Amino acid sequence: MPGWLVANEGKLTVALDITVNDELMQEGIARELVNRIQNLRKSSGYEITDKIKVEIQKLAEINGAVNIFSGYIASQTLANSIVLVDNIDIPTALDFEDYIVNIKITKV
Repeated sequence: MPGWLVANEGKLTVALDITVNDELMQEGIARELVNRIQNLRKSSGYEITDKIKVEIQKLAEINGAVNIFSGYIASQTLANSIVLVDNIDIPTALDFEDYIVNIKITKV
């Protein structure tokens, strides 16, 4: 079946819907942003308990995920704010597979 992964063994059959819809795509982007922000925190020498401000340059591919999951991203990264901005002074470029995300984190 298209969009499904099916496996069986004996009397047991398992079918998984592997279709990636927009909601799952947005959640995946949010989770990847959390991972990248955590890595930036570490490479910047921030303590685990340090609060940060996150600025993300607007980009069509990620704006929806940031808007929908900003609370999740903030809670996972100890960010006081997640802000989409037009431009960032001295950004860090994060290479996602199909695009570059410019981001800046600042300890508050």
